[in-house]
Amino acid sequence: MSPANNWIWRPDPEAARRTNVFRFMERLGFTDREAFLRYSTEHLAEFWDALAHEVNIEWFAPYTKVLDDSRGPEWTTWFTGGKINIAHNCLDRHVGRTNPAIVWEAENGSSGVVTFAELQAQSNRLANAFQELGLVRGDRVALCMPMCPEVATVLYACFKSGLVAVPIFAGFGVKAIASRLADSGAKVVVTADYLERRGKRIPLKAKVDEALSLDLAMNTVEHVIVLRYRGGDVPWSAGPDLWWHELVNYQSTQYATAPLDSEATALLLYTSGTTGKPKGTIHTHAGTLAQTAKEIHLVFDHQSDDRFFWLSDIGWMMGPWAIIGNHNFGGTIFLYDGAPDFPTPDRLWQTIERNRITMLGISPTAIRLLMRRSHPDQYDLSSLRLLGSTGEPWDETSYRWFFEKVGNERIPVLNISGGTEIVGCFLVALPIQPLKVCTLGGPSPGIAAEVVDASGALVRGEQGYLVCTKPAPSMTRGLWNDSARYLESYWSTWKGWWNHGDWASVDSDGYWFLHGRADESMNIAGRKVGPAEVEEALIEHPGVSEAAAIGVPDALTGEGLAVFCVLKPGFDDSVSLREEICRHLVQSLGPTFKPVSIRAVPELPKTQSGKVVRRSIRRAFLGEDAGDISTIENPGVLEWFQPEGKA
Repeated sequence: MSPANNWIWRPDPEAARRTNVFRFMERLGFTDREAFLRYSTEHLAEFWDALAHEVNIEWFAPYTKVLDDSRGPEWTTWFTGGKINIAHNCLDRHVGRTNPAIVWEAENGSSGVVTFAELQAQSNRLANAFQELGLVRGDRVALCMPMCPEVATVLYACFKSGLVAVPIFAGFGVKAIASRLADSGAKVVVTADYLERRGKRIPLKAKVDEALSLDLAMNTVEHVIVLRYRGGDVPWSAGPDLWWHELVNYQSTQYATAPLDSEATALLLYTSGTTGKPKGTIHTHAGTLAQTAKEIHLVFDHQSDDRFFWLSDIGWMMGPWAIIGNHNFGGTIFLYDGAPDFPTPDRLWQTIERNRITMLGISPTAIRLLMRRSHPDQYDLSSLRLLGSTGEPWDETSYRWFFEKVGNERIPVLNISGGTEIVGCFLVALPIQPLKVCTLGGPSPGIAAEVVDASGALVRGEQGYLVCTKPAPSMTRGLWNDSARYLESYWSTWKGWWNHGDWASVDSDGYWFLHGRADESMNIAGRKVGPAEVEEALIEHPGVSEAAAIGVPDALTGEGLAVFCVLKPGFDDSVSLREEICRHLVQSLGPTFKPVSIRAVPELPKTQSGKVVRRSIRRAFLGEDAGDISTIENPGVLEWFQPEGKA
């Protein structure tokens, strides 16, 4: 936890009074942040009704009730009776604006500007193409694409026509892509011929094809729409495969955006759990728009001349979040497709200077990478007025470097944390409050976050579990095709409370901090993955009979992946075999999940019921006290997992 006196930034009082959040507070009758936050959760319906008006959400038909929790907090619905569409609010009503909708750049120097009128025309064309392919409301469309302007086109085309967009990280391995396609039941995948990283072309369409060739996904997708992005030959199946330019460009630019129920599904976003397959979280038009617009307006103080840049991918929550939240106000977003340190370590700072970015959001892992060799103080970053961060807990050294070298000690680091499950944030640092090193400030307005112990009692001054004691509009409406798992994952620990699975604490000054995952899922470079998904991929290697995966501290990514394999008879432990298993894992899940340690062990520690005891493995690997091992049937094997083990 940050020391009580570890203050790093204080807002100018006059500037604070000009922020969106302060003006909103005043309109509600508050000048004190804590009183405002209490009101926002003690009067949920009043707050979210006022918020919807504050961010100027437009409805085809007004809602008759803000929230309906008659089926319990787990199944609360919002803005009952309303008719809405994200595409109307974020695109159609802004076609007359003169500022760009998107400014875009790729690491090879390609760049472009897209107006709202151009984005609407292309989205309408694609919506008509989807209709030509026979898609109907509720069908899923997956996008596995580079971070180029067409990602927004796909999102809005889906929203306009009542289709459900399923973003998938283009850097995933084949198995990870296949599992998400299979679970979602997507009928169409939109992808590109190649993407480019560090000067190398990576065959994206071929990877999608390989994913579709796996048994678990082959019967769901009817068409693959391919954007000609980097050029070159690609594998092709006439009929199912369609070139974007041949399918879309001749379509009409006219399309009537559909009025949809407030609870209509807009996005299916995947996150990993501790067991089983990835979890498909379900997000609605009204809830997604209200949450993302709230955070861009109140937390990041949206102004009409902003250029908002969050270094992310469309396959992670922050991609759709940034697009929807900013476009609700007709704001300009900046998209970058590439590595932030290529072709020079200073590429990111050059990009900010060249494009006059006003808000930069980034992960702690990216900062730890950049602070090794880059020199932000050699560039004009004076256009920046806010910094943002999310994805994982900060360390003090990296946080201070970001604040001092990038922000020049003049602008705040607005650290936020939430998750795919709420397409937004539980905790935020607001621009009107003094900040401590690494803090997340406190609960996001309208979010009833708390820190509790195992019994559910509130705790202060020590680590506890981050929970949400009341529902919020953007919470997932279950898990795709798995309501029981939804209830077990989020609502079963404390009745009526959402368990988010993070360790958190609140210090004596009321400042909130995060301390990593409280469950067994791992946060690798800001990418959440469950041990079961890693272990399943490992076991698919012909030499592995059993596997265990844990998260361990890593200087660059914050948390690294350590894996342990029990080999099948006939396979002997060797450096070459471990390298082969490592390559297999990367091929399956993607290079982000390359393990920092891979070890062969004779057996895994288990309970009498056969459950692998990962926490004991982690304690042994880190050289910590073993703790209570009375439930482990074979505790002697833990010696193989120690820092200087026998493997």
